[in-house]
Amino acid sequence: MSEHMNDQPAETSPDSPATKPRTGYAVIQDYVKTLDASPGVYRMLDADSRVLYVGKARNLKARVSNYTRPGNSPRIERMIALTASMMFLTTRTETEALLLEQNLIKQLKPKYNVLLRDDKSFPNILVAKDHAFPQIKKHRGARKQKGSYFGPFASAGAVNRTLNQLQKAFLLRNCSDSMFETRTRPCLQYQIKRCSAPCTGLISEQDYAASVRDAERFLSGRSTKVQEELAEQMMAASEAMEFERAAALRDRIKALTQVQSSQGINPRGVAEADVIGLHMEGGQACVQVFFIRANQNWGNQDFYPRVDADNSPAEIMEAFLGQFYANKEPPRQLILSDAIENADLMEAALSGTAGRKVELLVPQRGEKTELVAFAVRNARESLARRMAESATQAKLLRGLAAAFGLEGPPQRIEVYDNSHIQGANAVGGMIVMGPEGFLKNAYRKFNIKGDDLVPGDDFGMMKEVLHRRFSRLLKEDPDRDKGLWPDLLLIDGGAGQVSAVAEIMEEHGVQDIPMVGVAKGVDRDHGKEEFYRPGAPVFALQRNDPVLYFIQRMRDEAHRFAIGTHRAKRAKAVSATPLDEVPGVGASRKRALLAHFGSAKAVSRANLSDLKAVEGISEALAERIYDHFHSSG
Repeated sequence: MSEHMNDQPAETSPDSPATKPRTGYAVIQDYVKTLDASPGVYRMLDADSRVLYVGKARNLKARVSNYTRPGNSPRIERMIALTASMMFLTTRTETEALLLEQNLIKQLKPKYNVLLRDDKSFPNILVAKDHAFPQIKKHRGARKQKGSYFGPFASAGAVNRTLNQLQKAFLLRNCSDSMFETRTRPCLQYQIKRCSAPCTGLISEQDYAASVRDAERFLSGRSTKVQEELAEQMMAASEAMEFERAAALRDRIKALTQVQSSQGINPRGVAEADVIGLHMEGGQACVQVFFIRANQNWGNQDFYPRVDADNSPAEIMEAFLGQFYANKEPPRQLILSDAIENADLMEAALSGTAGRKVELLVPQRGEKTELVAFAVRNARESLARRMAESATQAKLLRGLAAAFGLEGPPQRIEVYDNSHIQGANAVGGMIVMGPEGFLKNAYRKFNIKGDDLVPGDDFGMMKEVLHRRFSRLLKEDPDRDKGLWPDLLLIDGGAGQVSAVAEIMEEHGVQDIPMVGVAKGVDRDHGKEEFYRPGAPVFALQRNDPVLYFIQRMRDEAHRFAIGTHRAKRAKAVSATPLDEVPGVGASRKRALLAHFGSAKAVSRANLSDLKAVEGISEALAERIYDHFHSSG
């Protein structure tokens, strides 16, 4: 792979450095002369070197030549008119070009590319295998823990519903290993018949292992066989007049049936696939993905890529596939509502990523066609709801602008709140609202670090949060052209908080961003909020004003986010021990030490020979632990 910029300087007079740089067709034609037929990726940049578009090509010369001829769509014509320079990366194969293109799009977020903005990971069910009595639990992230993984599921809710029924059906534990080791009697999960209490020996290791195997078989698609075997056991128990056991088996069969019925669709002829349906309307697009694994529907999720009105379904579908599976393992089949132009390249790229064959299908008949139609119908309904919500959101933003005297509807509102208990574990939270609702990937949390702050000093905390926020903004986006700057600040608090924020903003030379303090007002009651602005009298809105409810919703979301962050920090502080400060002592070794000695204090007093006797603690680590607690000073 090789890169060359071909940055030919714009024709300017040496006496006139401010001459407007050349852009458009002429610039692109100059680049075409230097290109060959290699595969690769090209970037189109404007006069300020901002990337406008990233594209791939089987033949760079032929592809870029298309931009030198009129007759393109309005979107492409606008992009060509802005193009002042180009960059090229040649690759060995067309597949490499496709992968590189999608990585650059995700990294650079060019204005004229289809862009998948929601790029989250999806949860799995993990049957952990690092314990004699495996734990069943929800898992998200890298698959580092030893065990069997089943997924992905479309949402945490889909996982939780399935786990809930699986616990009823197979009575597998969901408690942590540390809790398991400390139990002396069964917990509530046993009492409500969701666990077989292996922690207290109420089930043998062999019988528990059989339940684990049944759960794994069910999650692997052999659900009918598992249910048939449970039904046979229930009949045998009933004939033997073991009615309590028969009733328990009946409840397990019922739980498995509920798992299947809650999944909506369970295709017989599709074992492992993602069903992807696209619907476009009004210059917007919705992509609906159904996750089919082990002949079961493990939920669906909708996505709203950034598109232009003249993007074709093939363009949108191809961009979605490339960006969606850039950090996810694709299933064996992708069943699509719309064909893509470079299906062979996409199959090769995804197969290379997965290490096995991945097939793209656009079905024309049969069960797969029904699955795609179902996904497209869901996409259409989801987009209709979103468009209705967007219209309401736009109206609320216009009302907010009118209420606060803004120049226009804000496109990015940042709301700040702090949370602490008498100054302890203090955190600040920032949530973001835009025309499309809450932008959760833009939320930020701030651990309050000020050593000179008086505990509980809300004004000082707010000043620290805003200082750190705008110091970073000035560094990362000094020209305010990346969409990171707010149009409005909402501060949870009254005149004092607003003054503190205004002081910080003035220190940073940022005085053109409106700010409003939201205080509870009389009797600290919802509906009686008062609003504070620098240099303006306090005012309130009518209790039935939709804009007031809108502000309350944003303030409550900031409060929820700040409190959640504070609770997480407090929980971490509560579980912290002096062992956390010892280099090389991670979670598993910490557990081993605490299990052996009973407390961190006992570890600190232990002699070297006792430390060496702990399973999993090497001689070198034992010496490091001993030196940590016994070093002078």
